[in-house]
Order: sequence, then structure tokens, then C-alpha cells
Amino acid sequence: MESNNGPNGVANGTKVPEADARSHRKTFSAYQHAIYMNGVQGVLPPLTTDPNGWEAAAKAVMEPRDFDYAKGGAGAGETIRKNREAFQKWSIVPRMVRGNTERSLKVTVLGQEWPSPVAIAPVGVNKIFHPDGESGVARAAGALGIPYVLSTFASEDPETVAAAQDSASSSGPGVRWLQLYWPQSVDQDVTRSILRRAKAAGYTALVITLDIFSMSWRPLDLDNAYLPLYKGASTALGFTDPVFRRKFRERFGHEVDEDVLKGALEWENTIFPDMAHSWHELAWLKQEWDGKVLVKGIQHPTDAELAVQAGVDGIIVSNHGGRQYDGAQGSLEALHEVALAVGDRAEVLFDSGVRTGADITKALALGAKAVFVGRPVVYGLGARGEEGALHVLRCLLADLEINLAITGVRNVTDLVPDMLRKSNL
Repeated sequence: MESNNGPNGVANGTKVPEADARSHRKTFSAYQHAIYMNGVQGVLPPLTTDPNGWEAAAKAVMEPRDFDYAKGGAGAGETIRKNREAFQKWSIVPRMVRGNTERSLKVTVLGQEWPSPVAIAPVGVNKIFHPDGESGVARAAGALGIPYVLSTFASEDPETVAAAQDSASSSGPGVRWLQLYWPQSVDQDVTRSILRRAKAAGYTALVITLDIFSMSWRPLDLDNAYLPLYKGASTALGFTDPVFRRKFRERFGHEVDEDVLKGALEWENTIFPDMAHSWHELAWLKQEWDGKVLVKGIQHPTDAELAVQAGVDGIIVSNHGGRQYDGAQGSLEALHEVALAVGDRAEVLFDSGVRTGADITKALALGAKAVFVGRPVVYGLGARGEEGALHVLRCLLADLEINLAITGVRNVTDLVPDMLRKSNL
């Protein structure tokens, strides 16, 4: 008997007969086999395997206002709805007898090989969802070799999260990026400090989020009169930064920890200055950061072209999961046009609305090199902590691998638009 904690193995603690473990351990779909084998002993999965049930599982145990913060979007929620509808407009056209019994989910992104085309989207304030927080999600990512993107709005500092990810990895340091809500020039010293810390902690790329230089109108949070920032739940990066702490002390005459609300307001003014950056300012950032730079929030091919001209290494097609502006197109609607505009001049990645293996298949076929998963992982975390986040990720990867096999695809890199058909829904 043995358990397998490797990147392609079964769930932690899951027992699989030795012969079967050897024959299944190399594929993400081994998780399906492990679940059925556990069923022989009357053991059920830690959480539903139905992606439509993860939200309800989280709602059943989370504090209502914290659940609303995770679920909520801008305005009337039209953008969230259209994100899902955009996937439903596309259908996969399967091919048969393709000799695809040996499959690979491996992709190369920004020169690094990933075991799958899935990464953790930057989501803040994880500790309001579950005490395991960002570290719990990072450990789940580390166990599967999945890249992790830490939010500027995180409830844990970047050093702690980096150590958590690496502690669960069986193949050396994990791939991790830092998402940056970019301060204005008056706080360039804070930005420099953040970049130095990120570099020292092994973060290899910056993800500059373009669509949130000010807070959006989110009715669920407004009805609850609840912004976790003002409780100090999303200030870890700022409150642990020596330059931010020094500037706060010089301005107010005491330490930031002595007045959490005032500190939170100052951190808000630093990262959400209500002013957008210009494309030419990226030159300063690239000078200060010797790693890769990506921009997140692109929805128009002209903006994609401007980003490429500004020298970015990657573009993330995203509408912030519907959290920043309402009435927008589903993010998937923008993907193919952006991918065509960019060509091979920068990596094109995708975010917003991913829920299933079929969704990942469609995004990759339309031009994305990889996708980011946000709310499903949050729901898994909220429902069962680190175990729930790990379960959700394993379900997604198993679903993707099996979906590809049955539709006649050997490698995810073989996916092209011709494998899809669009309806007029």
C-alpha cells in the first residue's frame, strides 16, 4: 500500500493498491481511479466532484459576508453571467481513433515547462475564506506543480506564501508570480521595496493588473457594508514592507499596527490611487524588475498591440472575473481576436469564468497558452481549507485530461480553433 503526493498522483493520504498505483500515478486522471478505489472501502471524496456544487459547499460553511465577497461581482452581475455564457457558445468537436492513449498536459510558458496549463489566479484576502489562507492554496499548488500568483491584496506576506508553496513541492521551488496593484510615482520607493522582496522570495514574474486602479461598485459588499481591507485582512504586503512602514511612521508618528484602519486606508491610497498608469511607464517598471512582466485585464486587440509595443512578455485576457465593471462581454469572446493580434510576440494567457476541464480545452483552442483559476479554488478553500483547494485542482486536471482523451487530443499543445464550433446562443 502507498500514498502518492507527487504532482501527478492521487490525493494526500489516499490508499491505492500498489499495482494500480504504478499504472496510474503518471496521469492527473489517477485521481478518478483513487476516488473509485476509496469507494470500495466506503470512503467518499472530501468534497463534491461536481463543479456546479463547489459554490454551494462553500456557502454552507462560510460566514455569509465572506462568501458574498468571494461570489460577488460588479453591478447587476451581467459580466459574471456573460463569462459563463461565452464558454457555452462554443462546442468541442471530437475526433475518433486518434491513437491518443499517451497524453500530455505539459506546456511551456515564458520559457518554463509547466506540468499542466493551469495556474492559480491572484485572489486576495484568502484568510477570510478559511484560516488556511494563501498558504493553504500555495501548498495545494506546490503539491501539483501548479504555478501560483500572489495578490497584492493577500492576507499573508509573500515570504510566508513562498515557503508554503515550496514546502509541498517534490521538484524544487515552485513557479510563483506576484500580481501588482501598481502605486503611482509618489510611492516608487514602496514599489521598489516590493519588487526586491518578491525577487528574494523567488517570484519570477510580475502581473500588472490594469482594470482596478479604483474600487468597483459591488452591491453584495455594499449591502453588507463590508470591505475586508478596512479590517486589515488584505494588508499583509504593505504592513510587512519596511518602506511602507517607515513612510507611515514618518507621516503619522506611530507604527502602522497601532491603528489598523488608518494603516489600511493608507495602503488603499498607495495601491488604488484612482489614477491609471500609461503604457510608457512600463519602461520604468521593466528597468526595476529583471524578471518577466505581464499585464492582466486586456479585452481589446488594440490594447494587446500597445502592450506588446510597450515590451511586455505576456498578456492575460481577463475582465477580473466580472468583479470590476458590469455590462462587459464574456472574457472568452475577446480571446481569439487578441491571440491573433499578438501572434508569437508575447504569451497569451486567459482568466475569467473557468470552471471545468472543457472550459480549459476551449480557452486553449482559442489561443491561450494556459488559464488561471480563481473562484473554484476559493470555494474549495472556503469549504474544506487546503484539502478543498487541492481537491478542486485535482478534479479540474483529471477532468481536463479525460476530456482531451475522449475527444481525440494527444497533447494540449495540439488544440486549435478548428476543434471548436460556435453556436448563435
